Amino acid sequence: QVRLVESGGGLVQAGGSLRLSCAASGRTFGDYTMAWFRLVPGKEREWIAISWGGGSTFYADSVKGRFTISRNNAKNTVYLLMNAMKPEDTAVYYCAAKSGVASARASYDYWGQGTQVTVSS
Repeated sequence: QVRLVESGGGLVQAGGSLRLSCAASGRTFGDYTMAWFRLVPGKEREWIAISWGGGSTFYADSVKGRFTISRNNAKNTVYLLMNAMKPEDTAVYYCAAKSGVASARASYDYWGQGTQVTVSS
């Protein structure tokens, strides 16, 4: 069982930055694929970034060049640094985990509770 706890959400002005953190329980964090998703009411959940245990990352076009996913396996934590934020980035952000190598479209096994991010114009 893996428990994920996000933090770092809040209110930011357009053009600003926020860093989200997702702390995971468990002893084999490095073996997990970690991903960030976001959800806007009335819309489908959107995958935005993925980090594989070996260090490779991949991004959705909507955030590429602005957001950076990183992980510290020693601290069992994955981060999402969001720069040049836009009002359309407003959403509840979730981190998710799946054992092994997984794609963005995989069914993730573990989810955090979500953290609200609001970008004002």
